[in-house]
Amino acid sequence: MTRGHDTEAGAPAGKQRALLAAIVALIVAISAAIYATAASDDGTRDRTPLAGGRFPHHDAAPAPASTGTWVGAWSTSPVGPEPGTATRGLAGRSVRNVVHAAVGGTGARITLSNLYGRTPLTVTHASVALAADDGTAAAVAASMRRLTFGGSPRVVVPAGGQVTSDVARIAVPHGGDVLITTYSPLPSGPVTYHPQALQTSYVAEGDRTEDVTATAYTGRTSYWRYVTALDVLSHEAVGTVVALGDSITDGAHSTMDANHRWPDILAQRLRAAAGAGRNVPRYSVVNQGISSNRLLTHGPGTPPVNPSTLSRFPRDVLGRPNVKVVVVAIGVNDILHSPELADRDAILTGLRTLVAMAHAHGLKVVGATVMPFGGYGGYTDARENMRQEINEEIREGRIFDALVDFDAALRDPYDPRRLRTEYDCGDHLHPNDRGYARMATEVDLNALRNTTPALL
Repeated sequence: MTRGHDTEAGAPAGKQRALLAAIVALIVAISAAIYATAASDDGTRDRTPLAGGRFPHHDAAPAPASTGTWVGAWSTSPVGPEPGTATRGLAGRSVRNVVHAAVGGTGARITLSNLYGRTPLTVTHASVALAADDGTAAAVAASMRRLTFGGSPRVVVPAGGQVTSDVARIAVPHGGDVLITTYSPLPSGPVTYHPQALQTSYVAEGDRTEDVTATAYTGRTSYWRYVTALDVLSHEAVGTVVALGDSITDGAHSTMDANHRWPDILAQRLRAAAGAGRNVPRYSVVNQGISSNRLLTHGPGTPPVNPSTLSRFPRDVLGRPNVKVVVVAIGVNDILHSPELADRDAILTGLRTLVAMAHAHGLKVVGATVMPFGGYGGYTDARENMRQEINEEIREGRIFDALVDFDAALRDPYDPRRLRTEYDCGDHLHPNDRGYARMATEVDLNALRNTTPALL
């Protein structure tokens, strides 16, 4: 591999790598401190029951423990505060998020985040139910469950914090859409959200949390708000795979409401293979992709908007239940924003730091090569060389435990700097539905088997 563009030419390579490792370690330490409040909140604070009133008999108290394994059925990463919500948030409205369950279970719990809120978020009513059909806010009436938090239907999520609900007794089918609804009567400041949901969710005026019809839900949105996870108690899966990446993992430019992101299709492959009797890992797959995400650098603010992959690893990976494997597809935005080749070694050091963090918790890391972006704005020959050099390190096995070669699978064989036309959404960076399906089929299911011991 050519090393002629190394910074501080003439300095010993070992010293350069040590310096870069120290810088990345400092970034991780600072970022971990930023998220300490959210990570340490167990959801037990400020949970006062509603004054008076009786509650429906279904799930008015925490569900008893049952058998099975807690796994992630769906999750998303909070990205920032929603524009236009700085003063009142969504006070006086019911927010009905539609999420797609990658795996089924006999019980469910949700996580609510107020990471970007400046004041406490008071939720007086929340529910979970199965969607009656595709593309609707209507619920299967018999599935409607009122959620509780420490036994109360009311919960106050501190500014910068998150809470997890009690277990609701609900049969969640794999591949089903789940409706998670929250109602807050009070102004709460900025709404914590994920903007690139590629899933239609709904809003209603007033408290319509347990309304099983779609009549009141006249507002539509392409955002996920407040809700960041749906976990299920499952007999289908024994662990969780986390897909960690940028807009390509987030599913940018895939078909709306179709669940054609590559992690969605990977989840389908795992289930189909297990159902066919193949000896493959019985894992669910959750998506922690953030559009425009970078490995090393995050956006402005405290906590930062669009946090770096390294800084959000403790929350978005270690915070998911029974994680066994992480599939990492990151780096293209670091390359596109790099001052030519100056950051190449910093990216490689950052990737190795990510792997070390995973190994410290017994997680296997499957790493993806960086796909081509010839023709996209910001492309230069120097950045293409940088991409090739990073991919060479990945292919040579010097970074990850296992390889998924997205670059080889999607590049144009006649012009390897570009995506194949049939896989290109048209912007020369993001795949289309066919490209995302090709990515999912490129993952070796047996490579997801975790044999990595924890470093204690």
